[in-house]
Amino acid sequence: MGKRVLLFLLTNILVMTTIVIVWSIITTFTNIGGTYRIDGGINYVSLMVFSIVVGFTGSFISLAMSRWMAKMMMKVKVIDPNSASAQERAVYEKVERLSRAAGLPHTPEVGIYQSREVNAFATGPSKKRSLVAVSQGLLDTMDDDAVEGVIAHEVAHVANGDMVTMTLLQGIVNTFVVFLSRIVASIVSRLVRSELQWIVHFAAVIVFQILFSILGSIVVSAYSRHREYHADRGGADLAGRDKMAHALRSLRAYIDRAEVDDHSNDAAIQTMKISNKPSFAALFSSHPPLEDRIAKLEQR
Repeated sequence: MGKRVLLFLLTNILVMTTIVIVWSIITTFTNIGGTYRIDGGINYVSLMVFSIVVGFTGSFISLAMSRWMAKMMMKVKVIDPNSASAQERAVYEKVERLSRAAGLPHTPEVGIYQSREVNAFATGPSKKRSLVAVSQGLLDTMDDDAVEGVIAHEVAHVANGDMVTMTLLQGIVNTFVVFLSRIVASIVSRLVRSELQWIVHFAAVIVFQILFSILGSIVVSAYSRHREYHADRGGADLAGRDKMAHALRSLRAYIDRAEVDDHSNDAAIQTMKISNKPSFAALFSSHPPLEDRIAKLEQR
């Protein structure tokens, strides 16, 4: 669900901001780097090369950190099958069986995090080093077939390599973010006195890089929405179409109940990012409307 994309995008923004701060400090106080700025202008070829290196470095660092960040931020308890409770063992066995059916080389790490939200996510830098995590709220709310459908969907994300392809797309987005933010920062810095230009340029790069990264997440989110249909089909192949459709309908029923509940603004609903209400925020949604997902699955 949305956790996978949200955590990845947040990690990417933090990593890219750290890179630009460290690099700016190095180029300010040493003679290393900064070759794309010449005589107050910009060498666009050098800037593009620099942008590609920084952009893809940032995205691959984010990918490498994705599993660790997810476990830390969500406080995921990784299940040890040798000492698991009955509920934990049931979740682990579902992931193990579905992963084997998907042809994965290893069973992903399996975890549960304590939250009322009805959610699950898969993340990790590779098929061999992936994580599938479910919320306690999902286990408490859904029946066994719906839980299996949700887990099958997440295992399909791992089998499809969606985190790696998302990383490549994020690298391209990062490249344009780095490139455009420095061009705009260079223009802005020329509007102030010469003695202030370096600090204005430094601050403008950070501000515009964060702003453009947020706008760039629209592209990544659109890709994520597209891949959700593929993960639904993959989940149907693994668990059966009936269980996958039942899982989506259970999510729809849960949202319908929550939207009329006194706690309709609860973080559980906001995090899922699957509301069907049209708005500008829908551009940042990692999931298409549930009705569309159910319809496509049933048409198949």
